[in-house]
Amino acid sequence: MAIREINCLYEGCPIPLLRAIKELKTMEKGDILIISSDHSCVGINIEEWAQKKGYPIELVETEDGSWEVYIEKTE
Repeated sequence: MAIREINCLYEGCPIPLLRAIKELKTMEKGDILIISSDHSCVGINIEEWAQKKGYPIELVETEDGSWEVYIEKTE
């Protein structure tokens, strides 16, 4: 299992989702992608997309106004 991170601070929707989709395509099953963002809408949009695709996802508020989104590659 590998862990990859992408920094999406200061990036609004849909850029973080598009970057996550691109990164997930290069990952192996069981790998974890961590997306850092300072926009709560990013987590909501990525969560909706991940649930539709069947990816386990977790949103964590790391500090006031900053978020980490954890997605596990399942396919």
